[in-house]
Amino acid sequence: MKYSFPAFENGFIRAAAASPALRVADCTYNADQIIGVMREYAEKNVQLLCLPEFALTGYTCSDLFLQDTLLRGAEDGLAAILKASEGLNVVVLVGLPVRHNGKLYNCAAVLCNGELLGLVPKVHLPNYGEFYEKRHFIPGMREPECIELAGQETLIGTNLLFACKQLPAFVLAAEVCEDLWSPIPPSCAHALAGATVVANLSASDETVGKAAYRRALVCGQSARLLCAYLYADAGHGESTTDMTFAGHNLIAENGSLLADAAPFAGEDAVTELDLGRMVQERQRNTTFMPEANGYATVEFELPPVDLALIRPVSCTPFVPQDAATRAERCELILRIQAEGLAKRMEHTHAKCGVLGISGGLDSTLAVLITGIAMGLLERPASDIIAVTMPCFGTTDRTRDNAVELAQRLGATLRRIDIGSSVKSHFRDIGQSMEDHDVTFENGQARERTQVLMDIANQTGGIVVGTGDLSELALGWATYNGDHMSMYGVNASIPKTLVRHLVAFVAGDKAAEDEALSHVLEDILDTPVSPELLPAIEGRISQKTEDLVGPYELHDFFLYYAVRWAFPPRKVLRLAEHAFGRCYDRATILKWLKTFYRRFFAQQFKRSCLPDGPKVGSVTLSPRGDWRMPSDAAAALWLDALEELA
Repeated sequence: MKYSFPAFENGFIRAAAASPALRVADCTYNADQIIGVMREYAEKNVQLLCLPEFALTGYTCSDLFLQDTLLRGAEDGLAAILKASEGLNVVVLVGLPVRHNGKLYNCAAVLCNGELLGLVPKVHLPNYGEFYEKRHFIPGMREPECIELAGQETLIGTNLLFACKQLPAFVLAAEVCEDLWSPIPPSCAHALAGATVVANLSASDETVGKAAYRRALVCGQSARLLCAYLYADAGHGESTTDMTFAGHNLIAENGSLLADAAPFAGEDAVTELDLGRMVQERQRNTTFMPEANGYATVEFELPPVDLALIRPVSCTPFVPQDAATRAERCELILRIQAEGLAKRMEHTHAKCGVLGISGGLDSTLAVLITGIAMGLLERPASDIIAVTMPCFGTTDRTRDNAVELAQRLGATLRRIDIGSSVKSHFRDIGQSMEDHDVTFENGQARERTQVLMDIANQTGGIVVGTGDLSELALGWATYNGDHMSMYGVNASIPKTLVRHLVAFVAGDKAAEDEALSHVLEDILDTPVSPELLPAIEGRISQKTEDLVGPYELHDFFLYYAVRWAFPPRKVLRLAEHAFGRCYDRATILKWLKTFYRRFFAQQFKRSCLPDGPKVGSVTLSPRGDWRMPSDAAAALWLDALEELA
């Protein structure tokens, strides 16, 4: 089910890169085809449509470009397109030859609702190999000049920006084909001048290996410029005298390929662009320095629209959807974690790694990482001291899994029942064993930490922390209990990713150690729980997600609220789109409020985190990516959510 999404309110527009059918030099036919495509996409709520280089004439006209008949035909075709665009809620870029002051320019015409907003000429004219554009055209001028074309007065020049009045984040610039392939593309200056979207009108002939290079160029430029990049390529209909054109249409955003019409597929690239994300990323990136000197800005109007998003929004933004990519990512993350721990052990001359194992996901990942680190240090697995510390809530299932895991890895296993020491402590402070409050829970967590710290002192080792990023975000850790360690290997791993990392190792070990794989799979099937409340008939009585909410939702909130600094309304809307089949709006809103309340209230725990390796774009280390006062108020964020209730 697709949910209506307030696009402009949240910084989205729908864009398309298309290759209409054409006939070389038949401007009337080509204009009709362009009008048809323009109307089709306007009906589909596309607000930005980019067409190929010389879409009105065909790129392969050769010396016909010098014919007055062709130039007049192109101008008449543009006039027809302008007339047809009246009343359509879409900005269109059309390629055509333009005569100005006795010279020819390879131009992108930018139009909207019957108005010719401007003409952007090509700067870099290829004159090598199969290309000979300097035979007919000259490079475009940078400073805009006045021109009359198709019955309208407008501007021509490379330094033109086109800004949407209703959506300030939508600032459009254009470049043409070879401009992108040049050492310093004009889009570099366009982006620094304020363009958030760059549209490239191209006629790139197809040769072996060129498609991959084209993708790399488009994605790389969008990443470098922190922008959305549309690439509309010439396709079927161009002359095949010496070249073949594949209609390879692409749309990228900040380095990510959002839409890719495969060469010769006869398809267009269509998706939504998150321009709010681009604005936010530029604000965050202090090396992106604006420079708008010499640019003219033309404003246009686009009425706001609501869309049913076709752009995929993953429920698991920390976890790649593609299996091969996910496996590659998991392998790299495991190595980053292990390298970080190995360096710390090497530097501190630690004789062993000490960690508590509960039979839960986090401690499982931590002990697996410690095993890899020992391999990097060429040390035996027995240098891992895995401590199981059963208490009031420990179940047979989790205890047995912890023991089996340690044994399969070859770790040194120690079992220390902390029940008696916790009871003694409770007697000392007057805590009733019948009162299962926060003191009852945290007393156990702190006792476990004390045990681990003391064992590390005994053995000359370091305590390896097991807490993950999701728990740090929510403050779901006992201060100076499991919150503390000497090196936190999971500190930047969200819970949803922890699960996939353990699953990756389980699959990787299936052939060589079936028993280890089996225990890992059972751990994956065990409910997430701190096991701090007494078990009920031998079963886990305390399920974390029943108390703080589903981790899949919280990880989603964390990604968009912290990494992209999206406002609450946008986080909610994206969550509705991603999780609409699993959770209703009221449920998502409930847990989003919980996320913001806990995130703000628990900063004091994050302000004194142990060291740990960064593996992705979101971490909460006070020494790295996240600095926040511990007494910051959440009122503005919660008030924003109340307005949406």
